[in-house]
Amino acid sequence: MMSHSFGRIAFVLGVFCFAISAYSTAAHADLKLCNTTSSRVGVAIGYKDDQGWVSEGWWNVASQTCEVLLKGTLVARYYYIHALDYDRGGEWAGKAFMCTDDKAFTIRGVNDCQNKGYKRSGFFEVDTTEQDDWTVRLTDPGDAGTGAQ
Repeated sequence: MMSHSFGRIAFVLGVFCFAISAYSTAAHADLKLCNTTSSRVGVAIGYKDDQGWVSEGWWNVASQTCEVLLKGTLVARYYYIHALDYDRGGEWAGKAFMCTDDKAFTIRGVNDCQNKGYKRSGFFEVDTTEQDDWTVRLTDPGDAGTGAQ
């Protein structure tokens, strides 16, 4: 009789924990980046907030892991990513130019980067289609794109 009650309590506790886990997962809305490459990467982001354009970096993302870049519900449709392959060299870049620095940075504005002592770097555009959360996946060259999902 004792083991039957214990089994029922364990089952109820398990369902309760699953429900909390499902609720907390569903409640999070973030901009995430998953590094599906075989290298470590450094990631910078750019976006427009209520004060104008801003670029931020660097997130160091290990191979086969994900990192939250911005926490909370996304407020913009477009975000911009610039990433560096630390192990093999190369980068993921695009035609939207923003300011970056060699060390951790938050830079307001996207003009006159070099005159302000920063680098001018190309970022690729991520269209979130106005979703509340979004995951960008970096892939190795030759894989199915540097896709955003």
